[in-house]
Amino acid sequence: MPDYLHPLRFGTFVTPIASAPQRPVDLALLSEEVGLDLVTFQDHPYQPAFQDTWTLMSWVAAKTSRIHVSGNVLNLPLRQPAVLARAMASLDRLSDGRAELGLGTGGYFEAMATMGAPLLTPAEAVSGLDEALDIIRGIWDASDPSPLRLDGVHHRVSDAARGPAPAHDIPIWVGAYKPRMQRIIGRKGDGWLPSLPWMKPGDIERGNQIIDDSARRVGRDPRAVTRLMNVTAEYDAVDLAELAVGHGISVFILGSDDPREIRRFAAETAPRIRDRVTEARRATRPAPVARAFRADAIPDALASRTLLPGDPGYIRYTAGYFRGARPGLVIRPQSPAEVQDAVRFAARHRDVPLGLFSGGHGMSGRSLNNGGIVIALDALNGIDIGEGNRVRVGPGARWGEVAAALSPHGLAITAGDYGGVGVGGLATTAGIGWFARKRGLAIDHLRAVDIVTADGELVHASASENPDLFWAVRGAGANFGVVVSFAFDAHPVSPQVGFAMLAFAPDDLTTFLEGWGKAIEDADRSVTGTLMIGPVAPGTSPVVQALIVVDEHDPDTVAVRLQPFARLAPIANQSVHMVPYAALLELPAGGELQHGHGEPRGHSGLIRHLDHEVAGKITELMASRSSFILSIRSAGGAVGDVAADAAAYGWRDANFLLAMVGGGSGEVEQRWADLVPALEGMYLSFETDIGPEVIARAFPPAHLARLRHLKAVWDPSGLFRDNFFIAPDPAAG
Repeated sequence: MPDYLHPLRFGTFVTPIASAPQRPVDLALLSEEVGLDLVTFQDHPYQPAFQDTWTLMSWVAAKTSRIHVSGNVLNLPLRQPAVLARAMASLDRLSDGRAELGLGTGGYFEAMATMGAPLLTPAEAVSGLDEALDIIRGIWDASDPSPLRLDGVHHRVSDAARGPAPAHDIPIWVGAYKPRMQRIIGRKGDGWLPSLPWMKPGDIERGNQIIDDSARRVGRDPRAVTRLMNVTAEYDAVDLAELAVGHGISVFILGSDDPREIRRFAAETAPRIRDRVTEARRATRPAPVARAFRADAIPDALASRTLLPGDPGYIRYTAGYFRGARPGLVIRPQSPAEVQDAVRFAARHRDVPLGLFSGGHGMSGRSLNNGGIVIALDALNGIDIGEGNRVRVGPGARWGEVAAALSPHGLAITAGDYGGVGVGGLATTAGIGWFARKRGLAIDHLRAVDIVTADGELVHASASENPDLFWAVRGAGANFGVVVSFAFDAHPVSPQVGFAMLAFAPDDLTTFLEGWGKAIEDADRSVTGTLMIGPVAPGTSPVVQALIVVDEHDPDTVAVRLQPFARLAPIANQSVHMVPYAALLELPAGGELQHGHGEPRGHSGLIRHLDHEVAGKITELMASRSSFILSIRSAGGAVGDVAADAAAYGWRDANFLLAMVGGGSGEVEQRWADLVPALEGMYLSFETDIGPEVIARAFPPAHLARLRHLKAVWDPSGLFRDNFFIAPDPAAG
C-alpha cells in the first residue's frame, strides 16, 4: 500500500531555545501566517538551553488561532501519562481542538534520570510507552462510566476518574525507529513520526510493513495510521513528493529556525508536493468496481461534485463513527435537483451498493460501503427558522447545530442525546432524546418532508399530501428515498435545564436496575435519564454512570425530582448543573472527525419495564468477559401518548431502549440472545446485524406488512436496499 490516501499536511519543527524565548513563538506565528498546518517543538526537559516544551506549546496555542501545536515528541518518562492525558485534553479544549500528541520514549536515559525519571533500559522504555497509550486513551474516554484501572510494570492507575474528553479525537503520533515500537504503533498508535536524516535505505519500507502487519493482526486498517516525517530544507519537493507517492508519507514537518526556509517551504515546496501527489493519485486510482461507472458517465451537473479514490477530500468518506469503508464513487450534491440527478445515476448502476450519508454519527455504519456509490448529503445542512415554531432542516445538519440555532429563540426539537448525530438518519428512524418523556420522539414533531424517490422525482409528503409515504418515512425512511428537507415544529425550552451526572456503586446490580426502572417510570415527565454500564469483572463492584436531564428551570424543583434516584444506591461521584439545553448537544470546536476503520458490533432492543427477570439477564450480560458499553435510555411518557400506528415506528409502549456497542465475542452474543425474548422491538440506529429476521424484530407485524406494500409502490426494484432493506410485497401493485 504505497499511498494511504491521507490528506497532505505541512508544518514546522522549531527549537525551543531559552536564550531568546520569544523567537520560537515568532516562528510559530510565522508558520501560521504562511498557511502551514502544524507547529511542533522538541522536548528535552533535562536540557537547560531549552524552554519547557509544554509551557511553550500552551503559550503558542493561546497566541495563534488556526495552526495546530504538538510536541515532537514529548518525553514520556518525564511526563506521567494520566496527567499528560488530562493536560492534553485541557489544552485541546482551550484551543478549540488544535492540540496533537507526539510521544516518544526519550532516548537519553541517563540525562532523564538526572531530572527524576527512573533509569530505564530501551526495552523498559518501550514497555512503558505501551502501557501509557492505554492510560492516555482511557483517561480521554469520558463516555466510559467505569473507573480506569491499569496495573502496569512502569505506569499504574487505580480507579482513576476518566475525563475530560478532548475537543477532538487527538491522534497519538509516536516517534519510532525499531520494530517493537513500530508494532505498538500498528496496534495502538495513530501516527508514525520519524526524522528523515536518521533513516537508512529501506527503513521506511520496512517500518511501513511492520506497522501494516501489526495493524492487520488486531483487525485495524493500516490506513488508521498516519505517516509523518521530519525533514530538513536540503530535501526538495521532488524528493518529498516521492515519499508521499511511494511510501505514504502525508505530513511533512520542516526542521528549521530560519524564517526564509519556512516561507520557501510554505510558498514553493508544499504546493509542488500537493500538485505531484494529486497528479499521481489521479493516474493510479483504481478502476471502478466491475466497471459499473465511469467518469464520463457522470451527469455534467454532478461532475464537479464527485470523488473517486485518491481525489482530495475522498478520505472523509472512508470512515464512519465506528465502521470503515472504501466507496467506488462519492457524489456530493448541493441542491435537491442534484440529489435527483444522483439518484437517477445510481439507478443506472444497480450492480453496486448505494449508501446515503448525512454526515453525522452513523453508529451502524450502513451509510457507507465498499466499491459502491455513496450519495453524501453533508452539504445540505441548512437550518431555516420560519414563522411560528416551524423549522426547516437539511439532512446534512447535525443536532448540535440545530440546538445552537434554535437556542436564541427559546426553542428546541427533542432529538437524540448527542450533538454529532445527523438529522437525516435520526429523523427517519425515531429520535429518542433528552426530552423524550415530556416531548415524545423527534418524528412526533415532524410535519413534512421533501424526498427524492427511487424514480428520481422530488415528492412532498405530509399528513395531507402523500400521507402513506409520510407514514413510512417516520421510522423506515432509508428504504423510501433521500429526504432533502425536514419541516419540524419546534417546542419551547427553558433557558436552562437540570443536568445531573451520578456515578452509582450498587452492591447488587439487579436490584439497582429494578429500582432505576421504577424510579424513571414514576418520575415527573420532565425527567429523562440514561444509564451507561461497562462489564463487571469477577470479584469487583459495578460502577453505573447515570445521566439525567430535568426539563425544569427552577433548581429547587430539579433537586426534588432527583431525590428518588439518589436513594437507589451509594453514589461514588455526582455533579448537578443548570445548563442550556444546547450545551448538552454542543459539538467539539471545528466539528467531529470520524475515524472508524473496523466492523462494529452493536445490538438494540426496546422493553416496557425493567422487571426482575430482565434486570437479572442484564446483570448476566454485564458479567461477560469482553469490552462493550450498555446504555439504557428512557422512552415512555409522551412517547406513548401517540397511537402505535401513527407512524412506521410502532413501539410506543416501551419505557426503555437498550443499546449495546462493542462485544462481539461468542459469550456476549449468547447472553444478548438470551435477553432478546424479553425485549419488544428494536431500534435500528443501534443495530449492526442485518437480514429479514432483524427487520422482523424492528417493526410490529402489521407495520411491516404495510411497509412492504408501500415499498412495492415507491421503490419496487429495491434501489434503496443497503440500509436495513424492507423487501417489497410481490403481491402489491
